[in-house]
Amino acid sequence: MRIPRPPARRLIWLAAVLAMAALPALAPAQTRPRARDLGIPLPGTPGPLDAITDVAGIEVGHATLISGSGKRVRGKGPVRTGVTAVFPRGKTGSSDPVFAGRFALNGNGEMTGEHWMAESGFLWGPVVITNTMSIGVTYAASVAWMLRHGYDPFNFSTPVIAETWDGTLNDIEGMHVKPEDVDRAMDSAVGGRVPEGDVGGGTGMICHRFKGGIGTASRKLSAEAGGYTVGVLVQCNYGKRSRLQVLGAPVGRELTDLLPCNTLADPGEERLPKCATAGAMVPGTPSDGTGGGSIIIIIATDAPLMPHQLDRLARRAALGVGRMGGLGEDSSGDIFLAFSTANPGAAVDTGTVKLTILPNDRMNPLFEATVDATEESILNAMLAAETMTGADGNRAYSLPADRLVAALRKYGRM
Repeated sequence: MRIPRPPARRLIWLAAVLAMAALPALAPAQTRPRARDLGIPLPGTPGPLDAITDVAGIEVGHATLISGSGKRVRGKGPVRTGVTAVFPRGKTGSSDPVFAGRFALNGNGEMTGEHWMAESGFLWGPVVITNTMSIGVTYAASVAWMLRHGYDPFNFSTPVIAETWDGTLNDIEGMHVKPEDVDRAMDSAVGGRVPEGDVGGGTGMICHRFKGGIGTASRKLSAEAGGYTVGVLVQCNYGKRSRLQVLGAPVGRELTDLLPCNTLADPGEERLPKCATAGAMVPGTPSDGTGGGSIIIIIATDAPLMPHQLDRLARRAALGVGRMGGLGEDSSGDIFLAFSTANPGAAVDTGTVKLTILPNDRMNPLFEATVDATEESILNAMLAAETMTGADGNRAYSLPADRLVAALRKYGRM
């Protein structure tokens, strides 16, 4: 029996479908503009992607958990949370750690693995970020993931897991992050464009009392300064509205409405003021909050820096937070980590290791790039985030791009 051959165009179509199926899933489209899309004249020269992934080899993955609405029921939702993973040398770089340093502007938060990082000078695996009450499951799941992928258990058994608190929008006490969500974030890590805003660990976060989340940016140094790249990724969840500044303009004093509020007649656990028309606050209610919250900042560079120099670089991120109006308030966990992808093989026991080191006198351009990229990352996080209503009907509004631009023009910044 003769089997008819399919038409050539069908074979071409089938081949295209199979080829597409073999590709990794694409990141969801980001519909809101980034700072540079708006023409905001931020200082410094960004890399091609204006993201932490402009530092060669870095991969970032997210797992985003959004479900339910209405009053919170512990353990059931509503859920607005997730996991973000940052791999310094990609998922396959398990045997080659990077030099790293860290700094806490205010320590009301957690980043595990810091002691071994300080002792050894190395970051031995990915940095994974989630919400405060999911540190434990994320820690255990990260170890399990790395065991399955051949990481050296002696060094990675104290992984670096960081957190910020998302309990206004998320049923945080329900601890909805599961091991499979951590796996999904780590498995999905890729180079290229990094989704921002309401994604991954940043899904339920609030920043300067606008909707916050994940943001990223980068800076490319001039050839005279070495041509190095600095990339930053933030999970921002901090800050008072009245102190919010962009390029020195008092944006928070211009945008005094659209503060977090509640959409339900009976709000339940979280006592936010009732939402009014267009998100305005009910007269006479508290409007600016305490400024507490947290921000995790990851700084990457390909400049050849030693751990003590990376400690110095991490400290400079605080200046970027300060530019935006953060103070490192008492209830805020402002914890920063910096690493360098230079000097591959530095941990290999060959008796002696030859290293390349940038002199301290040449670090000033890296300091400037870190401050600039931190500032832009925070702004990108707020611009990318969409208005979100979560647990108990609590709502956080997105930063309105048009009104931000109007405020910057008013103060001569655009």
